[in-house]
Amino acid sequence: MHAENQGIIVMPKFLKKMKHNLLRISFLLIVTAAVATGFSSTKKIDLSHYKVSGLTFDYTVPTEEEALELAIEANEYHLSLGKTYIGFKEALGFKESRGDYSTINAYGYMGKYQFAKGTLQMIGIYNADAFMRDASLQEEAFSANTSRNKWILRRDIKRYDGKIIQGVRVTESGILAAAHLAGAGNVKKYLRSGGMIGFSDAFGTSIRYYLKKFSGYDTSFIVADKKARVI
Repeated sequence: MHAENQGIIVMPKFLKKMKHNLLRISFLLIVTAAVATGFSSTKKIDLSHYKVSGLTFDYTVPTEEEALELAIEANEYHLSLGKTYIGFKEALGFKESRGDYSTINAYGYMGKYQFAKGTLQMIGIYNADAFMRDASLQEEAFSANTSRNKWILRRDIKRYDGKIIQGVRVTESGILAAAHLAGAGNVKKYLRSGGMIGFSDAFGTSIRYYLKKFSGYDTSFIVADKKARVI
């Protein structure tokens, strides 16, 4: 028997589904409106008691040069590399040129470790252009020159290591760094005169400063070699 014959109206399935969806949409609209209005606070925050009047502020803004120095100090190589030989040469290279293999300063000193042409020739490097293009050659040059300086200063290292000169404890690494700066001969004069015969480079950097700054690194890895050259 058909339902319409009994006076009962049967709702098709698609209408039931549509009604259900309309109810869901209506509910979502009500919730959205409640969140946007009913649940939000219209109370104003009183900021009157947050006052800075009468307070003195001390703003110390570093100059560009000071900011660079702070960045350098925060990134000291020995903090991560320790007092190793690698730490020694990287710290020295950073002091000389910020670690830049391609730099030539106003006085003609070249590369990461700021070599003079005459020094390079003593260790067997005669092509400055090739030297500037080759980072590994610059590292070899540093090793050879340091070995040569260690041989020249071997007696002074033995005699003065651990002694205090001009308020600075002398160490082998400090001596070798100072020799890189001033030449082994000038370091001999400084040590043997008790610091009375000094030396400063064109930028005012002294042997004493290098003795102190590069003190205490492990440079036992460096072999003293009178004839050290770059092959």
